[in-house]
Amino acid sequence: MVSVVSLVLLGVVILLHTLVAAVMTRFFRLRLSTQWGYIIYALFLIPLVLFFSTLVFTGVLGIGVNLGSPAAALGVMIGMPLVLGFTIDTLYVPPPEEYENMPDSR
Repeated sequence: MVSVVSLVLLGVVILLHTLVAAVMTRFFRLRLSTQWGYIIYALFLIPLVLFFSTLVFTGVLGIGVNLGSPAAALGVMIGMPLVLGFTIDTLYVPPPEEYENMPDSR
């Protein structure tokens, strides 16, 4: 039987992964001058960071529940936070072009 504490900790890890994905997407949007550049970086680098974070949280720290299969675990721990973080940054945070007082990049 799955304990309530395990489910709460799994929810916290998913929220942390979503936050990491949103912040990394924002960083790539601010630093890369091309329109598709941040998308390419977000699709390749963020899943790597989330994968290693998942290994630390579920392996070393033992946080989470048994999701049944590796595909379900990857979908819940990497896919869903990646999509949510990318969506939050793209749809709900103003684009970098809307800020007038940005410092000059070198």
